[in-house]
Amino acid sequence: MLETPVAFIVFNRPDLTLRTFEPIRRARPKVLCIISDAARGGRTGEAALIAQSRQIAENVDWPCQVERYYSNTNLGCRRRVSSGLSEIFERYEQAIVIEDDCEVSDSFFTYCDSLLNHYADDQRVMAISGDNFQSGRRYGDGSYYFSKYPHCWGWASWRRAWRHYEPTMNAWPSFRDRGDLMAFCDSIPELDYWTRIFDRVHQEQIDSWAYIWNLACWMNHGLTALPNQNLVSNIGFGEDATHTSGQSPLENLPRFELESIKHPSHVARSCLADQRSDRELFSRGKTKPRHVVQYARRWFTGSAQVA
Repeated sequence: MLETPVAFIVFNRPDLTLRTFEPIRRARPKVLCIISDAARGGRTGEAALIAQSRQIAENVDWPCQVERYYSNTNLGCRRRVSSGLSEIFERYEQAIVIEDDCEVSDSFFTYCDSLLNHYADDQRVMAISGDNFQSGRRYGDGSYYFSKYPHCWGWASWRRAWRHYEPTMNAWPSFRDRGDLMAFCDSIPELDYWTRIFDRVHQEQIDSWAYIWNLACWMNHGLTALPNQNLVSNIGFGEDATHTSGQSPLENLPRFELESIKHPSHVARSCLADQRSDRELFSRGKTKPRHVVQYARRWFTGSAQVA
């Protein structure tokens, strides 16, 4: 049975929710926190789909405390996900976070739980992710390496890290104007790319909580642990996806199982891995599906109700 609470973010695709819930059921977390937004206005039938998705997520068949973080009105992706996670991190020191279109390997939970405990007091590490977009390339001498990118298609973090999440991005303009972002970018195109992204999120032209989390990690020099084998498949690309519509080379990536976990000998980011991510995913990327780099699908909201 898994000790770390699992936050499961669901919305309006019960078919995907059924698939992505199965690994959670096998992991048998002691606490399951379900985050779900309300239906959007003018979307016929969406409320029924949301109800079906919630029912699937609530269908636990093991000893489990189910907590419902459901919204009565639609808040949108940015406000629903971030407010739900903030409530969860107020209650718990650490949590594993899975969205309804992210199918994880069984060893994903062991990996997250192990690293959450191993780096619990290490302020350098702000997140743990199950994502690997390196096409088989390995970095360092461990089962995982460190990156500046907090990929969030299946991830985990601590209260101590999430407290740096600032939903209104009030510190961004001064951070930008001082030129502080350059410390996290390896090229002028990369600097220009992220400046445009963060400006648009700050102006609420992009409805994403994940970019704000990215900025919070950078402003606090936080690293993210990424596995040397991919542990998560995003199965949610399609016409009804919020941020990942269309086809992408990142959809349905094969996922693997970690037989054991070897901690790397040094805590330092892999510049080579990050430069490759920038080339292929971000500022110079050729694979950018309608913002795969947002890593933020859906629209959620909530006040907790403990079952």
